[in-house]
Formats: sequence, structure tokens, C-alpha cells
Amino acid sequence: QVYLRESGGGLVQAGGSLKLSCVDSGRAFSGYNLAWFRQAPGKEREIVARIQWNGADTYYEDSVKGRFTISKDNSKNTMYLQMNSLKPEDTALYICAAGTYYLNPPSEYRYWGQGTQVTVFS
Repeated sequence: QVYLRESGGGLVQAGGSLKLSCVDSGRAFSGYNLAWFRQAPGKEREIVARIQWNGADTYYEDSVKGRFTISKDNSKNTMYLQMNSLKPEDTALYICAAGTYYLNPPSEYRYWGQGTQVTVFS
């Protein structure tokens, strides 16, 4: 089975950078579409970025374009999210997901991690 776990979150000054990782300890990422979501308290879970199973395509939510980069390394069963020029509004629980479909709604993803907290302060 798929078991996803994120790491790399933390407290960072606005303008700083963090790199998140999501590792599948249960099976290989190969063959799955992958995504990063985030959820702030009292708000709905929203797409941040996604990457096609073969790495051929990526998608970024408008507010993170030019600042965040999604990537994956199938040999390590790991997906990454490089986050630069962080803003306080980026503060959220960041959660990785995997599934069959390459879409934005959270309901389209079958496997989820527990999340890693990112807090950006001014």
C-alpha cells in the first residue's frame, strides 16, 4: 500500500526558502500523478502544484507561479516542493497526495500524507 510522509516544513522569515519532501514508504511513486496541497486553519484544502506521473507536465496555482517548483525522483520514491520568496499568506499545512488522475480537486486523489506545517512570518 501507499504510505506518504512529508518533511521539511518549519518556521521561516518572509522572503526565505524551504524545500519540502514527500516520500512513499509503501510503494514506488512511478505510475502515479502527484500533487502538493495546502490547508490553512478555517480554509478549504487547495491545490499548490502537481506533476504528471511521467514528469512530462506540471501545474502551479497562480499565487505560487515563479516562486515554487515541484519535482520528483522516482528512484527515491520522493516528491519535492522548492518554495522561494515565501510570503505570510503561504502559511499552511502542506500535504502531498498521489492518485490516478492529474487534476486539481482534492477528491481526485486517493493517497494522502499527514502534512508538514509551514509558517512564514514578517
